[in-house]
Amino acid sequence: MQNMIRTWFKSGLPWVWLNAAAVALCLVMVIAVLGLVVVRGVGHFWPSSVQEYSYIEDNGSIKSLIGEHVDSSVMTAAMAISSGHKMTKDEDALVQYLVKTGNRDLIGTDFRWILQRNIKTQQEPEDLMVIERREWGNFYGRLVSVKENGRVIATGEQAWPVAQEKLDKALLIFKEIVRLEKKEIGAVNYQLERLRLKQRKLEIDHQWNAEAEKDLASEKVVYDEQYKKYQVQLAELYQKVRQDSLIAKIDNGSELEVTFAKIVKIYQPNAMNFFQRIGYFFGKAHEFLTDDPRESNTEGGIFPAIFGTIMMVIMMSIIVTPFGVIAAVYLREYAKQGFITRLIRIAVNNLAGVPSIVYGVFGLGFFVYILGGNIDKLFFPEAAPAPVYGTPGLLWASITLALLTLPVVIVSTEEGLSRIPKSIREGSLALGATKFETLWQTVLPMASPAMMTGLILAVARAAGEVAPLMLVGVVKLAPTLPLDGNFPFLHLDRKFMHLGFHIYDVGFQSPNVEAARPLVYATSLLLVLVILGLNLSAIIIRNRLREKYRALEG
Repeated sequence: MQNMIRTWFKSGLPWVWLNAAAVALCLVMVIAVLGLVVVRGVGHFWPSSVQEYSYIEDNGSIKSLIGEHVDSSVMTAAMAISSGHKMTKDEDALVQYLVKTGNRDLIGTDFRWILQRNIKTQQEPEDLMVIERREWGNFYGRLVSVKENGRVIATGEQAWPVAQEKLDKALLIFKEIVRLEKKEIGAVNYQLERLRLKQRKLEIDHQWNAEAEKDLASEKVVYDEQYKKYQVQLAELYQKVRQDSLIAKIDNGSELEVTFAKIVKIYQPNAMNFFQRIGYFFGKAHEFLTDDPRESNTEGGIFPAIFGTIMMVIMMSIIVTPFGVIAAVYLREYAKQGFITRLIRIAVNNLAGVPSIVYGVFGLGFFVYILGGNIDKLFFPEAAPAPVYGTPGLLWASITLALLTLPVVIVSTEEGLSRIPKSIREGSLALGATKFETLWQTVLPMASPAMMTGLILAVARAAGEVAPLMLVGVVKLAPTLPLDGNFPFLHLDRKFMHLGFHIYDVGFQSPNVEAARPLVYATSLLLVLVILGLNLSAIIIRNRLREKYRALEG
């Protein structure tokens, strides 16, 4: 028996099974984490039922509470007594419910814990409604009436369709307001700032005279007239959208008037059937993907973060690929193989293990302060003291992450070049091609799958990095996207939002952690999907290149 065990160990099978078990365990853990993120993330978009609780307060009074049941927890006897709750002899623990009550502007909090034993009744009336507001979070209550210009026009059951109609009208007006503020007025302000900088540049160059002043003044008059016209339109739209309002009653019987200008959506989740819930689910998901954030990033969408993440990864890929390939080609094809070359390879491999925050500090010190500061002095002196490129932005974030992922591309490309048979090079040279022509037309195309592998690894790491970006360009909320309709269209100096930093900010810096928790899971799921999408695109390209050159490699 002992000999059999020794023979079994010597055969190596135990280590094979041990590795298989470790891989299986890791796979199960990854699937479990992704499953949790998917369930919690997708659940953020599903309309939860709203309960109406009748419960007994500690002083014996009976009160009503409206809200969504979010979570449950169990308090031990010691915890309950320390919290001031009285325990009976038969009780060894207390169950408590976390209820999202909303109405933060009225009661000062979004959530409340209530004891299960104090609940007398728990119902789900169909007339309970949820109002998603632009400020102060959700509102829970019952619709009483709808007003137009301060006059009640609908009450009772007739109020609900009228409220939906008024909300649709208000949303269209608000959409036009956003368009005017961001696109039209934003473009006018951009041109006025351009004129100011032009005037400052002429003053620095001692070319500011009466003729230049007249030219700029004539241009400024045109933009001022446009600005005044848009301001008049905005005032009319704001006046129109504030005309209508609704009256809602909360759980304590008091009433609140809410203008439709402050409402994003109203719905009655308890009255929804399955298909209506499905429609709400997809509408909420569309809002999440296409809208701007609101309420300190705890409500609304995350489109700026999606755009910033993809834009930064694309720019990083454009920067890192040529530099990584050129460095790998030089080390493999041109550099004399010796001590110096081996030392460079060791340095490249060690760079892959440097903490990402170190790259962020280097990017801030060298790219932003030194390189960006000198660019401002040479090309943008009129903007001083406000920095243009001497401040964190999209360009420096992309270059910093390109530097961070450069070792991965170099090593992967070198390995691809080393796998190409020597006979391929010799055959090309024998036919009269130069070394450069051999590299450009034969070797590099055959090594392109390895380059794509390096790029895939670089994208996977760069898209999820947060620490260096906090120093070189990412912000909590970016007022404008780096890409717009104003020349030069792509503004590399602007700060941007990022999905990874958005998760950190909402999950750890939010003033309302409980309200932000579902958004953290939803954003995490989206970040995983974005990285997966970028990687799959690169993998498809790599596989096509591999199939194209497989016959030649054989």
